[in-house]
Amino acid sequence: MCRFMVYKGTDEILLSDLILNPTHSILTQSFDSRLRLDTRRPHNGDGFGIGYYTSPSLGPEPCVFTSTIPAWNCINLSRIASKTTSSLIFAHVRATTEGNLSDSNCHPFTYKSLMFMHNGGIGSFRRIKRKLALGLNEQWFTLVQGSTDSEWAFATFLDCLDKAGHNPDKEGGFGHTVLRKAILKTIERINALIKEVVGTDGAGEEDSRSLLNFAVTDGESVVCTRYVSSKTDEAASLFWSSGTSWKESKSSEKPSTPSPDPSQKDYIMERRDKGSDIVLVASEPLTFERDNWVTVPTNSTLTIHKQTVMIHPIIDEFYSANPAHARSAGFAQAKGQTITGPDKRVLPQPVNRSRGEGGLTGSDNGSPFRSEEVVSGAITRLKVS
Repeated sequence: MCRFMVYKGTDEILLSDLILNPTHSILTQSFDSRLRLDTRRPHNGDGFGIGYYTSPSLGPEPCVFTSTIPAWNCINLSRIASKTTSSLIFAHVRATTEGNLSDSNCHPFTYKSLMFMHNGGIGSFRRIKRKLALGLNEQWFTLVQGSTDSEWAFATFLDCLDKAGHNPDKEGGFGHTVLRKAILKTIERINALIKEVVGTDGAGEEDSRSLLNFAVTDGESVVCTRYVSSKTDEAASLFWSSGTSWKESKSSEKPSTPSPDPSQKDYIMERRDKGSDIVLVASEPLTFERDNWVTVPTNSTLTIHKQTVMIHPIIDEFYSANPAHARSAGFAQAKGQTITGPDKRVLPQPVNRSRGEGGLTGSDNGSPFRSEEVVSGAITRLKVS
């Protein structure tokens, strides 16, 4: 399953300081996602993409570079990232679930000033695809070039934005509230179609549950979701971190065993005051300093507006207001997703991965985890390898 990362800063940053140089950068995660539980397909090697905003004098549209070459094997990625800076960056490494291997299927997807990417999958996508497509205005229907469920989700987002009275052709920002409402409407429409076509029980050959970790930006504000269309299952992981600087660790802070790749370095998020000059959002942490990262709650939106981070619950039929509500990690793990708690401990491997049976359960609210020895060993290996 895919991994993505978002950077938003008051100042521009060199792309390589995010996607190449950190020991557990998103490039590293493309071949070595060690907290990932999918033993069937342990790599995110089905292409990658980076999108970033340039000087306003060049226009409001982001620059996007995609390739079907695995990120770890693309020399052009290293060349571009080491000479490019931006204050708003999307990065994505892909493991296919829907759609073949092609540039048109690589994230992020863009339209005018808008940029979008997805980690997860739409439940029963093949069964709802026709109705999803027919519900779009022709402009957004014809915009889709690839065959992924993610690009159809983006087309649905554009259609929701348009039907709410906000023309996606508009130059400049839409505002974080408009973006958040459109992404919530997108989730609502997907859920409604699944219920209409599959039914409430989700019976059928395809699983009707969706994992919808979306990220969208208009070049000014960013909205991300961590969402699963289930009241009993956990969503795929999503974390955020903020601070005043993102820098290489001092030699005294580095592990005793150096990385075999001298180009990779340990980074930390430093906070000198209460401000947030830098905000990072990632499917999997880029560092394993526990106090650097905060878990986004399941079925929530994360909004970045002027470096302020806001978390809102997604209140629908799958929402629970009970803080002690427990969810099973089994579904997300069966889809190859990383699941961790607020202390970065990996949740238990499920005993039975069938629908509704996750074995030992866990949530962001204090359910059981794997043993401390297993988790500590995994984090140690991440730091010293």
